Amino acid sequence: MVETRELRYFVAVAEELHFGRAAQRLTMAQPPLSRAIQQLERRLGVALLHRGSRAITLTEAGAVLLREARLALEAVEAAERRTRRAAADRPGLVLAAKAGASSELLSKLLDAYAAEPGAVAVEVVLGGPGEPERLLRNGSADVALLHRPYDSTAGFDTEDLHTEQQVVVLPAGHPLSNRPHMSMTEVNALTDLPLPRWPRPDGSYPDGPGPQVRDHTQLTQLIRLGRACAVMPESLRAQLREDHAIVPVPDAPPVTTVIAWPPHSRSKTIADLVRTATRL
Repeated sequence: MVETRELRYFVAVAEELHFGRAAQRLTMAQPPLSRAIQQLERRLGVALLHRGSRAITLTEAGAVLLREARLALEAVEAAERRTRRAAADRPGLVLAAKAGASSELLSKLLDAYAAEPGAVAVEVVLGGPGEPERLLRNGSADVALLHRPYDSTAGFDTEDLHTEQQVVVLPAGHPLSNRPHMSMTEVNALTDLPLPRWPRPDGSYPDGPGPQVRDHTQLTQLIRLGRACAVMPESLRAQLREDHAIVPVPDAPPVTTVIAWPPHSRSKTIADLVRTATRL
């Protein structure tokens, strides 16, 4: 069987594509690292790396193992975190949510759950786009409010809480701000107000003309300045100022807020919180 240690070694080499840098990252010598990767290849019966005279590249099998190894290591780390938290002296839950999203729902959920007999303390962790999903996957959170289709719920148990349409947010006074509705084609054609670029999980940004953004506050300021527009769930209109304009976008995919938790969970506290959320 492949060992966790070997997966960590391979991920370091696959990400660095250089044995010397990978060894330095792992704080070990290079020769034993090279031998460990060769042993892993023999055990799997496949070549994971193309070893050229000047560069290392991944084989197709190596690319598959890199993707699967990251998921496996993340699952191991999540198990470690959840186990330690289960043994903590003070029981409680960590709930992750996206800052600025589902604020009213989150407030009602916390109030309703606190009134339940046997309720435990709930620590709320607010993050940027993609952060709640990451925290739930790596075991830093017990439960999360996620938003399809923006967040992936693959591998989680979920309950749908609310589905809503999306709107485009424009600076007040824009020539299109009085339209009864717009299409996504029209939104994408706004060259004077390009859609923002959010960071990928690795921190890099996709190519495109739109400004790079990290959070909701930064985005709304850019819209006020006439540098961007944004398509977002209709419920966020309550958090916008008078210098923003809202236009419905009927053909934008609807957004469903879900409460998500690790599969096969036997935690009564998680079950109680989920039950409260679905009642709301």
